[in-house]
Parts: sequence; structure tokens; C-alpha cells
Amino acid sequence: MTELQELIKAEKAAQAALILAHYYQTMDIQEIADHVCDSFEMARLARSAGEELLIICGVRFMAESAKILNPGKKVLMPTAGAGCPMADMISPEDVVALRSKYPDAAVVCYVNSSAAVKAVSDICCTSSSAEKVVRSLPEKRIVFIPDRNLGAFVAAKVPEKEIIMHSGYCPVHDRVGEMDVMNAKIKHEGAKLLVHPECREEVLRHADHIGSTAEIIQTALSSDAREFIIGTEAEVAERLSNLAPEKAFYPLTDDFICGDMKTITLPDVLRCLREGVVEIKLDADIIEAARKSLDRMIDAGRA
Repeated sequence: MTELQELIKAEKAAQAALILAHYYQTMDIQEIADHVCDSFEMARLARSAGEELLIICGVRFMAESAKILNPGKKVLMPTAGAGCPMADMISPEDVVALRSKYPDAAVVCYVNSSAAVKAVSDICCTSSSAEKVVRSLPEKRIVFIPDRNLGAFVAAKVPEKEIIMHSGYCPVHDRVGEMDVMNAKIKHEGAKLLVHPECREEVLRHADHIGSTAEIIQTALSSDAREFIIGTEAEVAERLSNLAPEKAFYPLTDDFICGDMKTITLPDVLRCLREGVVEIKLDADIIEAARKSLDRMIDAGRA
């Protein structure tokens, strides 16, 4: 552990802070976190956290979710600019318009969305819980926002329901195509392909396993296979290499990098702890409305 990491650990202990880091953070950030997790587990941990200070090493919607689920706590994110392009692709006004167009539909909101969008949705989901959430609803028609690729994946899994999809997408996952898969399979012949459902169907159809980041990690660690092509953010392959050095993990492409996640650095985390920036503040009415959809997501995921 570096001197800077030791300083962060000492400051974290002095302030009794809880640091939650997403799997897409660089390994030096992951090493100073109390928990490294996907967005579902981050939301669950934020809701049950006993610490008064929560540091979210992820993108803004993750920090907003932590504040919504534990509004009495102080929630900080180390940089102001860590956003999510997918979350920016839909507004609350878009959701209201969809509700008006499909009044008999339930609105299922992918957690990769703003607090204001969550506030006008019925229930949230993560990539790991999307299918389960959709199945749990009595409505036969579902408006799924904002990710069209995850929505299409769920639609194929739950054909008994009509899934109306928004046009949003993750630029990092969506830009990967079938040719990338073919090239990776040629280069790493025999390796198992594990893919995130934010990818397009032309990529998913070649996968040996489709799942959330946490599910990809679990599958790779528990599998008897020795080589894997990892179809999500490159840091996951790096984490797996550290967890299972006897196996080989290859990013599906060299371009599988979330630039927003990488904006957070160790100096940012230390400054965050010492100066109390950047604090997440949300209107009370947004918190109250959005919490209902997030609580329903967590409870549905446990059922």
C-alpha cells in the first residue's frame, strides 16, 4: 500500500467514514475502499450503513442513490464531474410523457438514472435484478428506461410482457460490436465470453454467460475454465486477475474504458475526506419520491 493510500485509510478511520467503490474504479481506489461492489450492492450497503459519512467512489447517480437511501447521512463523491452519459439521456419530462402515452404501464427505471427520474418512476432495477423486477410487477406492459439494450435483454427473458423501451444506452458498452467479439475469440481461442447486458444483442448472442458485473466476477471465479474474455469495463478483468492469478482474463476490447469512473483519483479521495467535498444535496421531495422506487428495487431483489 502506498503512502497516499495509508493517509486515506488513516483519515477514513479518524472520521469513521465508509468508502464504497464501484468495480470500474481503478485498483488503487478499490484497495482503499471498505466495499467494492456493483450498483445493487452499493445501494443495499448505503441503505443499511451505520456510518455518518459515506464516500461514494463511482458516478453521480450512485452517490445520489446513497443519499436517497440514507438521507440523514452526509454523502460525498470525490469529484464533481463523474457523471453517467446514459443517465443524461432521459429527463423527468420524458418519463411523464411516456406515462401519458402508456397509462396502463409500470415504469421500470434502471438505476443508472438521475434522482429526479427515479422520483417519477414506479420501481428501479439493476442489471442483476431487472428480469426479477419486471416479473414481480402485476402490469403486463412495462416502460423500461433508459437502457434499450438491457430492456431488450429483459424483453427476451420475459416474453409474456410487452416491454416498451427508451432509446438510451451506455456509450462504453454499446460501441462494442460483433466484429470485436470475433476478433477476441480468434485471439483467445477457447476462452469463455462473459458479457454485461448493457451490450448490444449482436454481442450477447455469442456469450457463454450474460450477467451483471458482480455476476460476471462470480461466474469467472467459480468456473472450472481457465481463460475468459470479459465483456464489460476493463477494470473488471484487472480485478479478476488479482483475485484469481492462476486464470487468464482478457478485456473484450482495449476500448472498454469508462472515462467518467476514471476521473476519481487517490488525491481526490483524500481531499474529499479532508475538505468535505463534493457533498450530494437533494430536495426533500425528490428524496421521498425516489426512495420509494429504490426501496422497491432492493426489496424485490431479496424476494
